Amino acid sequence: QVQLVESGGGLVQSGGSLRLSCTTRGRLFNINAVGWYRQIPGKPREMVARRLNGGATEYADSAKGRFAISRDNANTYSLQMNRLRPDDTAQYSCNWDTSIGSFWGEGTPVTVSP
Repeated sequence: QVQLVESGGGLVQSGGSLRLSCTTRGRLFNINAVGWYRQIPGKPREMVARRLNGGATEYADSAKGRFAISRDNANTYSLQMNRLRPDDTAQYSCNWDTSIGSFWGEGTPVTVSP
């Protein structure tokens, strides 16, 4: 059984940085893409950053130049978030899209104070 575990969220002041990590417990193969998404209560979930198989990356306009997604190893992907702003406050979740299905973690909260 595959389980994704996110870590690294928390409270940070505006302008600060956080590094989120997403680790699989259970090996996943044939990965199409790994992405970070965020959701604010009452709003739809939005893609923040994705890393495609082969290494290409995609970012939301709001994340470009501030966030960077990386593959740490076969089981862990991270999201480095710099110059955080209060409007980055949200629940952040990772998604692994594979040939056998799409898997989500439960998420980690990020709160950016003014």
